[in-house]
Amino acid sequence: MTKIAEIRSLFEAKIKDGIPDPPGEFDPRDLSRLNSDKYLYRVLEHSRNNVQQAVEMLYEIMVWRKMMNANEINENTVNLDYLKEGIFFPQGRDIDSCLVFIMKSKLYHKGQINVDEVKRIIIYWLERIEREEDGKKITLFFDMDGCGLNNMDIEIIMYMVTLLKNYYPNFINYIIIFQLPWMLSAGFKIVKGLLPAEAIERLRTVNKDKLKDLIAPEQALTSWGGKNEYVFNFFPENRISVDNTPKTSIPDSQHSLGEMLSLNPGKLLIFKVENDRICAQLTITNMDDSVISFKIRTTAPEKYVVKPSSGILTSKALQTIQIQVNSGFQINSVEKDRFLVVSMQIPSADISAKEISDMWKTVGSKADEYRLKCSTINTLKSEPVQEKSSHEHDSIMYKLNNLQNNHKMLVKNVKTMRMYQYATLFLTFVSLTLGYVTLNKDCHL
Repeated sequence: MTKIAEIRSLFEAKIKDGIPDPPGEFDPRDLSRLNSDKYLYRVLEHSRNNVQQAVEMLYEIMVWRKMMNANEINENTVNLDYLKEGIFFPQGRDIDSCLVFIMKSKLYHKGQINVDEVKRIIIYWLERIEREEDGKKITLFFDMDGCGLNNMDIEIIMYMVTLLKNYYPNFINYIIIFQLPWMLSAGFKIVKGLLPAEAIERLRTVNKDKLKDLIAPEQALTSWGGKNEYVFNFFPENRISVDNTPKTSIPDSQHSLGEMLSLNPGKLLIFKVENDRICAQLTITNMDDSVISFKIRTTAPEKYVVKPSSGILTSKALQTIQIQVNSGFQINSVEKDRFLVVSMQIPSADISAKEISDMWKTVGSKADEYRLKCSTINTLKSEPVQEKSSHEHDSIMYKLNNLQNNHKMLVKNVKTMRMYQYATLFLTFVSLTLGYVTLNKDCHL
């Protein structure tokens, strides 16, 4: 029995013994994750390849999702004003092609914003990104440029870290702290001390000069010193129903029949306007154990620029495809078009272009085909939900405030010490001067 099958079997046995109330029976939408070998593999990797720990984590995920009603968190159940403010948003990709999830800390004002609502906004984005990226890792980016003490909330930062540690398995590529002001370094030392070893390994504190080592200039926002001129504008998620029916799996395999590739999105390409360009994005992952070659075709080749339109993927590797509409075409015109992704197995990644071309000519029915329709984003309008709730500082906030108070006292004591030093030097100088004068008088006598 493979470890994935063992996790599935042990978890099913665990819930057969009964689920306490609360939380009560788990949401069927969450239980459908058991059918995904890919998701269970994420849990197993997060649990350091320990089957028993993976089962426990999977159970805790189910409990948390039921208690939080995570599947019902959407634009209509969170504070829409907070979403539109742009404190949190995804944009750009790191050097490993992982989506960057940004916290624009300068827009966050501690004490002036409902913390519980902010936490729901964080869950909203993590849920949405996990769906849109099909569980691919993300990079957590704390933009601290221009921040003061009022912009930093240890509770929010630790909440994000806790969510990713306990309920979103194997989801983090890097944690980047950007342009951290000196006055906030003490707070992040507390955060770092509470992080698990795996998270510390992924933690990077960088300035504008070093950011290019993690995010290419073309992907970095202009405010970070990059070339990406993106300005945040909130678009509601385009939710597409997904068929969660279990598929027949090949024995001892990590992918299902007919699924050499995993596509994200899987059925519908969503086009939107960004920087006066009409574009869409497609991520393909090789779920096969062998190396594959892929091609991307469209019913309207004169309308689109597809980069790259073909390539080679080793096992479990992925490629992000950028699709752009040529000038002169309207955004609504894409809806009648179709895209086709074709893949085939090849002997190795070192095969020549001519050999691949010859193989495509003879591949026939051995090639896998994936068809995608095209659509556009429609801006939805909904009323913001506003609620008020009380909040008390937890022990971490107490530690931070205590540390900051101690720092202020230390600075005050240093200033006092300097005054004493200056006074001591002055008195020493006066004493030496008087001694010298007295000595001269004695000599003259």
